Amino acid sequence: MRWAELEAGQRAREWFHTLTAPAGMWMVVRVDGRGFSRFTEERFEKPFDPGFSRLMVETAQALLTEFGARYAYTESDEISVVLDPGHDLFGRSVEKIVSLSAGVASAAFTHAAGEPAHFDSRIWLGAGTGDVVDYVSWRQSDATRCALNGWCYWTLRKAGATRQEATKRLEGTSTSAKNELLFEHGINFDDLPAWQRRGIGLWWEEHTRSGRDPVRGVDVTTTRRRVHVEHDLPMKDAYRALVDRLIGA
Repeated sequence: MRWAELEAGQRAREWFHTLTAPAGMWMVVRVDGRGFSRFTEERFEKPFDPGFSRLMVETAQALLTEFGARYAYTESDEISVVLDPGHDLFGRSVEKIVSLSAGVASAAFTHAAGEPAHFDSRIWLGAGTGDVVDYVSWRQSDATRCALNGWCYWTLRKAGATRQEATKRLEGTSTSAKNELLFEHGINFDDLPAWQRRGIGLWWEEHTRSGRDPVRGVDVTTTRRRVHVEHDLPMKDAYRALVDRLIGA
């Protein structure tokens, strides 16, 4: 068999290599920590640990920078990265984007944490900015739901309940009942830090720096880009308006 024929035959078996995200569509790449329930329980305070949150923010910033994304959002052990319709890394190859994003997240988190951790990845597609705003609203709502559940679960666990007892106690429990449960333990959910209840957003912003040009001997001002990390995101319509402004600019 000729080499060219062998190569062509083998490449033809890379069934998904030619799969690409449609042109003109918004993409959101979402990475999730693999096995992070056990990983975090063994190493961090529950239900929320500022140290773990810092690691996730560093990982989100690495993804935002590597992909030149418009916006990144992190809650719990997941990160969503918004790529605009003009994004053309690897010709919008699904295999490449998924594998690279999981690799970048795993490497960034591992480097920051000092021990190995792994992420998986997926791609979401949207036709316009409205779809993207719906997506991030969904993820923020999930963050609030998970935060309430997490606080209830770990409050019960710290009060002496077993895993099974805490899980059963919360099955079918309404939002108002969960808030009442926390209140009985001296916790007002609405008073908890916003980043725990709403997640954290990252985006690019411009800032100016003043300096002195040593050659010309004059004062100069330069404009640079940097990543803004927002721990106090708004909610609902205000959050939708913020993201619409950020990605529509």
